[in-house]
Amino acid sequence: QVQLVESGGGLVQAGGSLRLSCAAPRRTFSNYAIAWFRQAPGKEREFVAVTVSSGGSTYYADYVKGRCTISRDNGKNTVYLQMNSLKPEDTAVYYCARKSGSGTFYDTRPYDYWGQGTQVTVSS
Repeated sequence: QVQLVESGGGLVQAGGSLRLSCAAPRRTFSNYAIAWFRQAPGKEREFVAVTVSSGGSTYYADYVKGRCTISRDNGKNTVYLQMNSLKPEDTAVYYCARKSGSGTFYDTRPYDYWGQGTQVTVSS
């Protein structure tokens, strides 16, 4: 059983910032793309950002582009999501996931391992 463990969520006022962390064992982490998704109550899980295993490429959903930065520390087997200028509509449970299958980064189906999620609540 592979474990990805998220942390860093919490309650923040609109305009504030949070940094989420996703830690995983080395064998889980290296050579894989790691992404953040989020799921708000009553809504489907949606893509937020991804860091590709090699080359340092990153991709973002339009609704977080310019406000969020995804990064990875291979030495610590950790992926971070820095979120700034948070809005109430960013309220959701945030999940990190490992992509092992083929297919688009933006779809949940190529991701085989998921963390338990961390709650982010942005008050207006």
